[in-house]
Amino acid sequence: MVKVILHGCNGKMGQMVTELCSQEEDVKIVAGVDAFQHGTGEYQVYRDIYQCNIAADVVIDFSTATAVDGLLNYCAEKKLPCVLCTTGLSPEQLEKVKEASEKTAVLRSANMTLGINLLMKVLKEAVAALAPAGFDVEIVEKHHNQKVDAPSGTAIALADAMNEEMGGAYEYVYDRSWVRQKRDKKELGISAVRGGTIVGDHDVIFAGADEVITFSHRAYSKAVFAKGAIQAAKFIAGKPAGLYAMSDVIGQRE
Repeated sequence: MVKVILHGCNGKMGQMVTELCSQEEDVKIVAGVDAFQHGTGEYQVYRDIYQCNIAADVVIDFSTATAVDGLLNYCAEKKLPCVLCTTGLSPEQLEKVKEASEKTAVLRSANMTLGINLLMKVLKEAVAALAPAGFDVEIVEKHHNQKVDAPSGTAIALADAMNEEMGGAYEYVYDRSWVRQKRDKKELGISAVRGGTIVGDHDVIFAGADEVITFSHRAYSKAVFAKGAIQAAKFIAGKPAGLYAMSDVIGQRE
């Protein structure tokens, strides 16, 4: 049985993790942490993680960037593995993630779904074959009208996966309205659409001469992110110190 502390338990994603964990036989939430200290009675909720003295195997974090520093300090001190799902971290915080991973296992991913992380792996192979053949690469991402950042962190992660494979050859282009010129072959276009209640759509388009190949991922509910976090928690519990990613979880499943 993997015992979990849920950091950010009262947010939308925290509530989703709670619901899904209640259906799991080998995972149990033993404590929650949230600035708004209320709960359903399924487990004790603390306002601050340093108030929590309940033994656990791993922390799942769906909180806010402002809460991450304290979480990382706690996990490093306790040698407690952490699945870090909070996005929007500053460069300084990303450095702190690396420092914490020297003392305990930390799994961080821009997107927690197994599908997106498998897509990253597939895209590396695709871009290596198609880019030298003259295919242009474009990413179109769509999200709900309440999302404040654009492009999405997932779109950037997909672009980074391909750019890494190509040795950093691509230049990301987010807006072509200010120039009047033909598309450069080293451009990687990233476009954002915001509307309605779209949970998360990502299309990676390889456009060549007389043919187009599109890789797509559709998230139909927030449950897919919670499911990925729970799989990650099962994976990282008991692992030695180090920085892990969802690609490691996928590799284990294969």
